[in-house]
Amino acid sequence: MALMLGLPVLWSGAVHAQAQQLVLAVSEGTSGGLDHAQVITKYQGLAEVIGRAIKAKVSVVFAREFTQLEEGMQTGRFDFVIARPSDYPARGMRDYGYSYVASTKPDGQCFIIVPKDSTLKSLSEIKGKRIVLPEQVAYMSRFCAAELRDQGIQLDKERVQFVREQAAVGFYLDNKFADVGGVASYSGLARKWEKDGNRVLHKSIAQPYFPLIANKKIRPEQLKAIQAELLALPDTEAGKELLKRIGVERFDTSSELRMRELLKWLNL
Repeated sequence: MALMLGLPVLWSGAVHAQAQQLVLAVSEGTSGGLDHAQVITKYQGLAEVIGRAIKAKVSVVFAREFTQLEEGMQTGRFDFVIARPSDYPARGMRDYGYSYVASTKPDGQCFIIVPKDSTLKSLSEIKGKRIVLPEQVAYMSRFCAAELRDQGIQLDKERVQFVREQAAVGFYLDNKFADVGGVASYSGLARKWEKDGNRVLHKSIAQPYFPLIANKKIRPEQLKAIQAELLALPDTEAGKELLKRIGVERFDTSSELRMRELLKWLNL
């Protein structure tokens, strides 16, 4: 009888333990180039930080395709999501009830770039010029379009060429197929553009980069505990190494309002 009475307790404990197996989905967009094993290695430290904050085991899942990422948020299968481009976490918040946790620094921007020998001196001078951007549905093309719209330049009235990869923007400029281009500030091309003697003609407003969001079942006090752990990462050598591995400077927890306004700004 004592054994029988103990069974519900054991069963309850097993169910509770199973319930604490949480999932962190990671998407590096189309530019990541990592396989599943590499993503797990790269982000397992972050999963452990999240798990430590809420006393749960968190495993990493690679969301290779955007359709997989969206489906996982729609069904609530993902407990946490860290993803770029930022419009997907923003959709998770707007459409699927996810909560903002943090974004990373530095923020993301659209850089309007020109080659070193360009005669263009100001953004207003790009009207009527040949503009090259990543493919039309890409986040950064929408980002650049929104920034240029705010600056009085309507892309639907300009000569715009869309290319599949951001690296191709540089190719078009280098080979005189276009006069001006738009790329993400965090892209490989943008990071070396000025180092190669070229110019950034204009830098857009900043928007949250690589946001982390949480399923609505994660309680407010748990969110605060996770945020505290993330903000403390630069204070230790282990935390600094984790941030370096992910490729960010630090986490920021003050961008919720900008995240909630992002899709509206992008006209999505």
